[in-house]
Amino acid sequence: MRSLVRGAAWAAGLVLASSAGLFGFSMVEAARIAAQYPATGSFMPVSGGRLHYTERRPDGPSRGTVILLHGATGNQADVMLPLGDRLAALGFRVIAPDRPGHGWSDRPDGESDASPARQAILIRQGLESLGIHHAIVLGHSWSGALAVNFALDQADFTDGLVLVAPVTHPWPGGVAWYYGPAASPSIGPIFNHVLTMPVGLTMLDAGVRSVFEPQAPPPDFANRTGVYLVLRPSEFTANAQDVFHLEDFVEQQAPRMGRITAPTAIVTGDSDSVVLTRLHSYGSERDIPGATLKVLAGVGHSPHWADPASVVAAVVSVADRADAKRRTVQD
Repeated sequence: MRSLVRGAAWAAGLVLASSAGLFGFSMVEAARIAAQYPATGSFMPVSGGRLHYTERRPDGPSRGTVILLHGATGNQADVMLPLGDRLAALGFRVIAPDRPGHGWSDRPDGESDASPARQAILIRQGLESLGIHHAIVLGHSWSGALAVNFALDQADFTDGLVLVAPVTHPWPGGVAWYYGPAASPSIGPIFNHVLTMPVGLTMLDAGVRSVFEPQAPPPDFANRTGVYLVLRPSEFTANAQDVFHLEDFVEQQAPRMGRITAPTAIVTGDSDSVVLTRLHSYGSERDIPGATLKVLAGVGHSPHWADPASVVAAVVSVADRADAKRRTVQD
């Protein structure tokens, strides 16, 4: 019996020591990543905190503002790098915020800010502090649901809507297993401070490849976009909460999509292995009055990188339709 007790105590001590070591490693790595990928933009105030954003401005007169909203497991750079300069060259002011809890943005209300509706409120608050009171809203992937919410609940702000490989409808199969424990209020703090960093570092390259397949990731994508930031415990928690709660949210929101009045364009790939094109993109075309859909042959989950010209063309088309709608109202 004594040997069993000693063995159990030894095993418990080993687990505690290993956990402490992994915790220390995670904290050191999180600090290193934060120093290597610092904030590159500016900050806008919101209730309870601030949001980080980057911006591109046109050289001449502005055609209006485009808001770029990034998906899960990323930050503003994922949408700004392929689209920002191209849109600014066509006369648009371009703003790409880090969503609440991502990149260098605060998450004032913790898990409550996982709701796309709450994120839309916070992002609009920040944008209005910059004097932006209406814009075209573009959402990629997870932010398809966020952009749709802008068009529904912030309709007076939303001049037009562009959905890029969006998530908009309930889907079969749930989400990856680790989002549950990572989002859990009880297990999450331990999971995200002990396991996320060492495991995530080994899996990140494969995860990036899966987002771009069948295309290859752009050269040095992870470093250029600072995607490593998501491995920090606080951001991994936020990301997990966002993904874990998304299906319940879109289950409630999707039936409302027929009420959208903003001009809408959808750009997607027919080889997307991350979200179901026929469910989300075709479903959005079906449910949003007047929506147009462009399906890119052989393109995966990142059309804005694989074919940025098509995404930019969608923005221009929506801007033209919004201008025509505005003139009709004025006449």
